[in-house]
Amino acid sequence: MTFRPLHDRVVIRRAGGGTKSKGRIIIADTVKEKPQEGEVIAVRPGSRDENGKLIQREVKAGDTILFGKWSGTEVKIDGEDLLIMKEADIMGIVEKTATVDKAA
Repeated sequence: MTFRPLHDRVVIRRAGGGTKSKGRIIIADTVKEKPQEGEVIAVRPGSRDENGKLIQREVKAGDTILFGKWSGTEVKIDGEDLLIMKEADIMGIVEKTATVDKAA
């Protein structure tokens, strides 16, 4: 099945969190906190304002983003747990930067 979000909605896959604590204790899924970071799976090109002008999206498929703790609606599509939320609920895009080792 393919899913296309409408208007200003974005489909997100949560980043995988670890299942063990530092002391190697296994934490049950019902107790552990869900990550607030995820990858954008699907997004529309934009929505229209009152005059019909296209408002471009800030995020695109493949972006890693941060979102609020209680943002979005959890859905299951093709057996995969995903989130659907409005673009306004996204706090920012995580930029992956390469670290440069300085010669001493």
